[in-house]
Amino acid sequence: MKKIFLLMLLPLGLLAQKSAVDYVNPMIGTADHGHTYPGATTPFGMVQVSPENGKRGWDWCSGYHYSSEKLVGFSNLHLSGTGCADLGDILLMPGVGIAKGKAGNYFSTFQHITEQASAGYYSVFLEESKVKVELTSTNRVGVQRYYFPNTDKADVIINLGYGNDDHTTETFIQVEGANRVSGYRYSKGWADKQKVFFVAEFSEAFTSNSLRHGGKAKGKNGLAVFRFNAKDGVPLEVKVGVSCVSIEGAERNLKAESAGKSFDQILEESRAMWQKELGVISVTSLTEADKTTFYTALYHTFLAPTLYGDVDGKYRGPDGQVHQSDFTNYCTFSLWDTFRAEHPLLTIVQPKRVPDLINSLLNFQNQGGLLPVWTLQGCETNCMIGYHSVPVIVDAYLKGFKGFDVLQAYEAAKKSALSGKRGLKFLDSGNSSDYIPCDREGESVSKALEYAFDDWCIAQMASKLGKKEDELFFTNRAGLYKNYWDSGTGFMRGKTSLGTWVWPFNPMHATNLQHEYTEGNAWQYSWFVPHDVEGLVKLMGGKERFVNRLDSLFTLKLELGPGAPPDVSGLIGLYAHGNEPSHHISYLYAAVGYPSKTHEMVRKIMRTLYNDSNSGLCGNEDCGQMSAWYVFSSLGFYPLNPSDGKYYLGSPLVKEATLNLENGKTFTIKAQNQSEENRYVKSVTLNGIPVALPYITNEELLNGGVLEFSMTNRPE
Repeated sequence: MKKIFLLMLLPLGLLAQKSAVDYVNPMIGTADHGHTYPGATTPFGMVQVSPENGKRGWDWCSGYHYSSEKLVGFSNLHLSGTGCADLGDILLMPGVGIAKGKAGNYFSTFQHITEQASAGYYSVFLEESKVKVELTSTNRVGVQRYYFPNTDKADVIINLGYGNDDHTTETFIQVEGANRVSGYRYSKGWADKQKVFFVAEFSEAFTSNSLRHGGKAKGKNGLAVFRFNAKDGVPLEVKVGVSCVSIEGAERNLKAESAGKSFDQILEESRAMWQKELGVISVTSLTEADKTTFYTALYHTFLAPTLYGDVDGKYRGPDGQVHQSDFTNYCTFSLWDTFRAEHPLLTIVQPKRVPDLINSLLNFQNQGGLLPVWTLQGCETNCMIGYHSVPVIVDAYLKGFKGFDVLQAYEAAKKSALSGKRGLKFLDSGNSSDYIPCDREGESVSKALEYAFDDWCIAQMASKLGKKEDELFFTNRAGLYKNYWDSGTGFMRGKTSLGTWVWPFNPMHATNLQHEYTEGNAWQYSWFVPHDVEGLVKLMGGKERFVNRLDSLFTLKLELGPGAPPDVSGLIGLYAHGNEPSHHISYLYAAVGYPSKTHEMVRKIMRTLYNDSNSGLCGNEDCGQMSAWYVFSSLGFYPLNPSDGKYYLGSPLVKEATLNLENGKTFTIKAQNQSEENRYVKSVTLNGIPVALPYITNEELLNGGVLEFSMTNRPE
């Protein structure tokens, strides 16, 4: 009573004041092609408990898309914004009087008006059964709460045969007691040989269940219905502990993280975790909508990589064996996307996790043979191109992070570069004439350009370690991007094994004769030389021609041609912000001395391709990369080269923002005269001293201080 009285005495303004966590809207990105999920998770949590529409297709990669108003249940594992589908494991669904024979195909309609989603929470009302469902989670436990009408036929389905576009290979389910169920689901999909174990504990004893043969069932599509007595207004809660190791591991996770805690207590703890992590940046924006967009973007950058291990440190490696770690193991590394901005952002706002992320990559190499390309559930998917564990490792090393074996990391990077796989065998000599022939290797141009960047990263690490021979070798390989430049057409192009340019050739087509590009075309990929912008300028004939071509990129009409991938989205002219290879391009203007063009373009991208609606992402979120671009750009800078520790200056969207750094210092961004019209930067100072270069360094940022932009409505 005293607590209530004290709250009543607080000023109304304080009661209404919103924290960072209050601005998160997980519905952003659930429409169009964002591929995000609206359900509940914790920062980098292993569990993501979220609704399933039960529909297959590209826009259902997360299991949910806003276009649907049908639900088949609520599962415990999901992907955030990917372009491939998987997971959806351990599906639960409440209903009333569900016939056993119909349980496998049971669904309910719902209305979006009944949905509520916030950081760590989701709820919806199921029309058929009149059941309200609420979701929250700990790191490794999904928690569901159901409000049934009065009935003695309150049913909960546990469906182990369900998965989001994967194939169940084996399931097991057993009754452990009056209110406990355990089991596992093995499946094969995007990630091969997945194993998920669980223990589900209900807050009430079930009155009956559909299992026979001693309360156990083993097969390919395990499913059981559990019946309860329900009273209107009295919730039924179920906690589902998940493990990648064993049923015993799931039990330990369940006990350690949720024993004795109610749904509301777990929700409160989840929100507190989110507030702590999101509070690393405090923002004053032009509008409340901008604040929602910003903090939801920051939220999305904290959804992956995900924890992949139990509370006791055990996890399943890529060799299929259980291992014990002395660090926190992570998985779901969408590296082709996230090396660009997501991981550089984490070095600033999540530095405490960086050593564990690096150790997770290195341990994967120990157990799987090579550094990860794209990992999921302890498996290598080999999705996309490049060996982009390398820039993540090198960036951390060059920024001075400790806590991992540097020499092991260096040798692992070299091993990936010299693996000979996916076209690398054509570059092993390191000679200046080396190139990947497009008639011998698909996506040759995109692969070669990204390999060149990865090689540059190894050269920087070799230089700092004093390995001169390696430095020379990888520096030479980093320059091989020039072998794909066709001065006749002015594009990076595919070259055949005979040394001739492939014909026919259309720089706008995403699927040329030999499929030389990855989810893009020559116009979009010819700019990917972030490690040698000066060299690219020379190839294009100097700064003036370089800038004119950039202007054309943003103004010409795009015609992708037949068979174009849907990933090429978020278009401004030929520029495709909905796919990651374009993300650095708008900052190239600033790098070559035309900052006002960067100001204009990054502000246009932020204003037209991001917003606070369900359709607020113009392309796949891709485990945080789409949002990391927005977070960086809103603050006024971006890592054009993800591994050189430089942040190129743009046009801040915030009026003021403060980064609360782990070293105890603060770095504040101020935009004087900020407005919609004042999108151009007149001048920039750092701690009162004019910034003469087009970038600030990571060292300057970590030293703390004030970065002040003076904004104007005219290009300077």
